[in-house]
Amino acid sequence: MSQTASYSLMVHGGAGALDNVKDDKTAMRYLEAIRRVLEHGREVLELGGSALQTVETCASLLEDDPIFNAGCGSVLNEKGKVEMDAAIMDGRDLSAGAVAAVGNIANPIQLARLVMSESEHVMLISEGAMRFAEHCGITPAPDDYFYTPDRIEQLKQARLHNKIMLDHDDTEGDSEDQKYGTIGAIARDPLGNLAAATSTGGIVNKRMGRVGDSPIIGAGVYADNETCAVSATGYGEEFMRSVISKTISDFIYMKDMNAEEATQAGMAYLTRKVNGRGGVIVIDHNGNCSSGFTTKKMIHGWIEQGGESVVRF
Repeated sequence: MSQTASYSLMVHGGAGALDNVKDDKTAMRYLEAIRRVLEHGREVLELGGSALQTVETCASLLEDDPIFNAGCGSVLNEKGKVEMDAAIMDGRDLSAGAVAAVGNIANPIQLARLVMSESEHVMLISEGAMRFAEHCGITPAPDDYFYTPDRIEQLKQARLHNKIMLDHDDTEGDSEDQKYGTIGAIARDPLGNLAAATSTGGIVNKRMGRVGDSPIIGAGVYADNETCAVSATGYGEEFMRSVISKTISDFIYMKDMNAEEATQAGMAYLTRKVNGRGGVIVIDHNGNCSSGFTTKKMIHGWIEQGGESVVRF
C-alpha cells in the first residue's frame, strides 16, 4: 500500500433509535452529509494534512450542518439558550483542549483547538471560555444563527411535557426512542499519528451549566498513538462514569486487543457497569476501524486504510 493511502478516518453524527428518520429523503440527507465530510477529510489527508487538522476540519463541517446537534444545530437549554461542549486530542503527545457551556461560538471545536495550542490549560468553561475566544479574535455568532425552527419546537415540546429531552426525541416514546446528538471525528494519518474530536449541543431543556461527556478527556474523546483514537456519542452521564473512551484505549494497551476487540469489550463494559446508552467510533494504532453501540442505530461512516467511504445507520 502506498504511503499516501495508509490513512483511516471515521465520523459520527449521533446514536439512538433514529425513529425520527421516517422517510428516505431525511435518511439520505444524514448519510450524504456524513459521506461529504468523509470525502473532505480524505482530501485533507491526501494533501498532507495531519490527523489533528483532519478531525478539526471534519468536526467543523458537522458543526456547520444544522441537522446535527452541534454548532449551528445545537439544541436549546431550559432558558432557551445554546450551551455547547467540545474537545480535541492529539495522540502524539496527549495534548488536548476542551470547552464547556459556551454560547455564540459557531465552531466550538475550533475554540477547543485554540485552548490546546494557545493556552496553558486543557479545559475552559462558560464565561472564561468566551473571554478566551474574544482574546483569540473569534467573532461571536448571533443568537439567531442557532435558533432553527426544529430546535425551537423541540424546546416547546419539552416544556409542554415538563421533561428533559434528547435530540430528536419522540415525546411519546421512551428512552429507546431517543437520539443522542453528538458529532465526532477520529483519524490516523500516513505518519501513524492519531487524533480525535467530539462536539455537542447537549440535551433539550437541560439545566443551565450541565456538561456531558463530550468535552471530558477519556470519556467522550481520547487519542494516543500507542493505542487508538475514540469519539463517543451517548447519554453523557453514563459515559463519564465509565470513562469509556479511555477504557477502550486501556483494553488495547493492556490486553493487546485490536480496534474491533476493544470496541466490543468496551460496549460490554459500558452495558454491564452502567447500562450505558450510545456508541463509539474507534481507530487503532494500525489504522483498523471499528464502531459499536448499545442503541438501535448510530449515524457513522469510515474510510479504512485509504479505501472507499462507507456510511451507515
